[in-house]
Amino acid sequence: MGITMPITKHSFLVKTAEEVPATIAAAYQIATTGRPGPVLVDITKDAQQNLAPFIWPPKVELPGYRPITKAHGKQIQAAAQLLLESKKPVFYVGGGVIRAEATAELARLVEATGVPVVTTLMARGAFPDSHPQHLGMPGMHGTVPAVLSLQESDLIVSLGARFDDRVTGKASEFAPNAKVVHVDVDPAEISKIRVADVPIVGDAKEVISDLITAYADAAGGSKLDLADWWNYLHGLQKEFPLGYAEPADGLLAPQYVIKRIGELTGPEAIYAAGVGQHQMWAAQFIKYERPHAWLNSGGAGTMGYAIPAAMGAKVAEPERTVWAIDGDGCFQMTNQELATCTINDIPIKVAVINNSSLGMVRQWQTLFYDGRHSFTDLNTGHETRMVPDFVKMADAYGALGIRVTKVEEVDAAIKLALETNDRPVVIDFIVSADAMVWPMVPQGVSNSFVQYAKDHAPEWEEE
Repeated sequence: MGITMPITKHSFLVKTAEEVPATIAAAYQIATTGRPGPVLVDITKDAQQNLAPFIWPPKVELPGYRPITKAHGKQIQAAAQLLLESKKPVFYVGGGVIRAEATAELARLVEATGVPVVTTLMARGAFPDSHPQHLGMPGMHGTVPAVLSLQESDLIVSLGARFDDRVTGKASEFAPNAKVVHVDVDPAEISKIRVADVPIVGDAKEVISDLITAYADAAGGSKLDLADWWNYLHGLQKEFPLGYAEPADGLLAPQYVIKRIGELTGPEAIYAAGVGQHQMWAAQFIKYERPHAWLNSGGAGTMGYAIPAAMGAKVAEPERTVWAIDGDGCFQMTNQELATCTINDIPIKVAVINNSSLGMVRQWQTLFYDGRHSFTDLNTGHETRMVPDFVKMADAYGALGIRVTKVEEVDAAIKLALETNDRPVVIDFIVSADAMVWPMVPQGVSNSFVQYAKDHAPEWEEE
């Protein structure tokens, strides 16, 4: 139990059979209330073997555990007042909004205020990508409008986000002119990295609902004048559209492959991604219109996450199409679960974005280590010697294996996968190892470092 304490919300050690029902109930309550998190229940062997009367519902006693869901009214009013006084506000939306099932409330708040929105990697789908007020994903690989909207704002309303280093860049230089309203159910997150001018502890669903009312009362029917702010942001959207360059080596562009998966499958599907370049491309080039369409390990950086997450999603919602978008490195960490998929009739679709390398590490080695590709080049997509051969592996596991090497094969392979629902499908897309994730704010520098993006603009502008 001791070894799990730093990585769980709470850990229990159960020594008697009589303790089991109450402990399981307590674990569930802790895991699902407040800020959700994993709870370990370690049940000793003798407790598992012994008998005890089954009592349910048990009495749950959790002294000291009182998660706050309702925020203080004065803090809500202060946040509404800052919104009314701002000229360059932005809603910085994190995964907490999805956890709180607060996306409908978020949409109402955004529509009422006219304020631009950015959604983090964990919040993709919390606000529709198609909405004109959505600027995209912020962060190291975020869109230029999203990154600079935060950096140059005068008010950041953070909803269920934690100001992690991928979003802030160099924290001491992040959004220097912005006041901060920080809403989070976990008081430990508030002012941890960026001091909040208005700290609000509470459940995002309740806080946003209260903020809508407070803003309407304070505004008295008037609208925020954000014309200059939107003119600037629209200029950024026009100058820096999200795009990519065709690879010079003649291999597939991974961005194109992922974009077509999203376009041919649609927003009602579920997309799970591993960690690395394919993760960022999946976050960038698939359009998310609803919550829970995007599954991702975020800051945990869990390679091998995509297939187990896709399996869980398919079992939970079998009527939906579920894609695991994986890299050739990530795929080799959990691909043995294809056996579980075949045996238990879990027909997920797996897109292996196979650049024959550990792509994100290779990108950093190219950019920051003079191209010394140490232990990142693999043979998974090698033309003459594929180790392993993912198509043969898929066949061995009872899945449908497909290999795609030409652009004219992409759509047909995706459509075949979508039509195949009696077994798992693995598509091995052989893509260029030289493709990189752009834009990119290098680690440890300010988000104002836009010259780097401008220098690389031709590589990610639309053709």
